[in-house]
Amino acid sequence: MSHAITAQDLSKHYRVKVRDPGLRGALYALVSPRYRDVTAVDRLSFQIEHGEIVAFLGPNGAGKTTTLKMLTGLLYPTAGTVTVAGCNPWTGGSAFKSRITLVLGNKQQLLWDLPPEETFRLNKAIYGIPTEVYEAQRTELVDLLGLGPLLDTPARQLSLGERMKCELAAALLHRPTILMLDEPTLGLDVTAQDAIRRFLLDYRARHNATMLLTSHYMADITALASRVLMIDRGRLLFDGSLNALVARTTPLKRIELTLAEGATPEQIARFGEIHHFEFPHATIDVPRDEATRASARILMSGAVVDVSIQDPPIEDAIRLAFAEAANTERPPAPPLVPLVPRP
Repeated sequence: MSHAITAQDLSKHYRVKVRDPGLRGALYALVSPRYRDVTAVDRLSFQIEHGEIVAFLGPNGAGKTTTLKMLTGLLYPTAGTVTVAGCNPWTGGSAFKSRITLVLGNKQQLLWDLPPEETFRLNKAIYGIPTEVYEAQRTELVDLLGLGPLLDTPARQLSLGERMKCELAAALLHRPTILMLDEPTLGLDVTAQDAIRRFLLDYRARHNATMLLTSHYMADITALASRVLMIDRGRLLFDGSLNALVARTTPLKRIELTLAEGATPEQIARFGEIHHFEFPHATIDVPRDEATRASARILMSGAVVDVSIQDPPIEDAIRLAFAEAANTERPPAPPLVPLVPRP
């Protein structure tokens, strides 16, 4: 069986006009314009299996959204090849479009002054969904997302969380098996975020759906993704599980302590580096492979009444991975290229 998504040496470069400040710069930009090449995605390769939920992480400007747009056929790459759902995104036609969907958390497809039901019917016509299939899928999505009371309310009167649920339903009416999700919980409150996550897990279980997810909310990543792809400056930094990422970037374990009466920082410092101390609680960091032995020694010392071994927050692991990448040598900037005037 082929992979759900395959990207091989995928690259995207843009030519950007450069202009010096002031009137002089504006005049030179008209008479002798200069350009430089900007690399958004640089030789990116990965494969995603059917039914996987993969988190796609990177700082702003790393190339995440550009990659998603190439995978869905909205942008054509400068170089490289892509196969999604067994199709070439730019030649797959309706067979390809019926198997994928792209949800952008900062953009909407709902018709602002009309109720979601009207957008649903429009999508039924666009995708040519048979009535029986449409009714079954609509009923399933309405039940899973609790949309019953919202269907006849104009979109402009819905809260952000309610609109996002309706956006998801509209994007999934044609029952796609590959979902590209760009910040699907952006701006939602905790309750709405949790509802979206539970829905996505349920949808994956029902339809063996594959999901590629970008999010700045680590709760989305830990709740949904079994694997992480990290990119920076368009290049792949890491491909593996969250646990492997934590082990690679944070060689320490964090031990949370409930202190016994009279325990002092000096006593606790004998077992590891103190991260926080405020009686009756403290945390220390110890080498990952020594965490169990250190915990046993702390308990035997009598300075604590309870211990709990934790990995450092996932945010720390991701921040360290990006900091490591930022400290690597950057390739030199491409030279400015004058535009040759048309004859």
